[in-house]
Amino acid sequence: MRIKTYETFLVPPRWLFLKIETDEGISGWGEPVIEGRSKTVETAVHELMDSLIGSDPAKIEDIWEKMYRSGFYRGGPVLMSAIAGIDQALWDIKGKAFNQPVYQLMGGAVRDSIKVYSWVGGDRPSNVGEAALERKNAGFTAVKMNATEELQMLDSYEKVQEVVESVKAIRDSCGPYFGIAVDFHGRVHKPMARILAKKLEPYDLMFIEEPVLPENNEELRKIKQLVTTPIATGERMFTRWNFKNLFETGNADIIQPDLSHAGGITECKKIASMAEAYDVAVAFHCPLGPIDLASSLQVDATVYNAVIQEQSLGIHYNKTNDLLDYIKNPEIFEYENGHVKIPQLPGLGVEVNEELVREKAKENPDWHNPVWRHEDGTIAEW
Repeated sequence: MRIKTYETFLVPPRWLFLKIETDEGISGWGEPVIEGRSKTVETAVHELMDSLIGSDPAKIEDIWEKMYRSGFYRGGPVLMSAIAGIDQALWDIKGKAFNQPVYQLMGGAVRDSIKVYSWVGGDRPSNVGEAALERKNAGFTAVKMNATEELQMLDSYEKVQEVVESVKAIRDSCGPYFGIAVDFHGRVHKPMARILAKKLEPYDLMFIEEPVLPENNEELRKIKQLVTTPIATGERMFTRWNFKNLFETGNADIIQPDLSHAGGITECKKIASMAEAYDVAVAFHCPLGPIDLASSLQVDATVYNAVIQEQSLGIHYNKTNDLLDYIKNPEIFEYENGHVKIPQLPGLGVEVNEELVREKAKENPDWHNPVWRHEDGTIAEW
């Protein structure tokens, strides 16, 4: 079997899909994308795929090494996201060729399902208590919210108190044991991060996410010395080499690589295994589409230290199309008692609605994240 051809499809709300076809009629799907840089990643996908025509798609490790190592410049969000989507599609092909779900080709499952959480509050969090209760009534046992809107390096305690009140609203409406994760989203700089983490500690959070930008991960140790709240980070880290120092310093309790950003199934499985050796949990990042989620679940099935899975159903970015729109078997993502079962169909387990994908790709969406400014006119972290 050989790789024959490929196509990319940019579809709303902000996703890029890749289809790889083989000369034996088996095709695989991947989701190579960086939110807001989809067309840049698409170009990288084409550069990589053009050198893979005629290759044996079953040689996934070799192809991965070729894509990563044969270029003098490597790593980073664009190149690793392009590799990720190609890698997903190759695993999808291999699973279909052997008539097995991908997790069976990776040693088999250690779990039948995994806990999931839902988003509330949007980019500028509001009405989170009511929204969290709706999610709880829908069967979810945990939610995540953005902590704050823009926050300057040294900002007011009024904004800190707004965050505290939002978290308190969720705790009051959903009870003492409902899971709450608070995403600082890299919007919080070091002087405010310690204050905010300390103020939130009494609410028994599931974790705080990206309390500082990954460029400042050395600050995580100071935060860990202040609070007992678990610390999660890693959605903007893209290779096992990026994570190495994080493990060695013990600065994170939970890592969050994304299957569409961090080199795909092949690389994220390795990152998760490294994390297990350091007794670090895994919660794969996934505010994206169905192929990314299906890939995440396949790896979740094989990763002992995977604890919870992000998913994008109803997330505030999905204004025109949502998670289930592009697949013919949406039942694979049905949530029961706050869990989702591991997909059992061959490959990644999603049946892509190719007709709709082609139709929506005609819209040629060009999503970009908002540009925020502080009151003084300086650019704010989004």
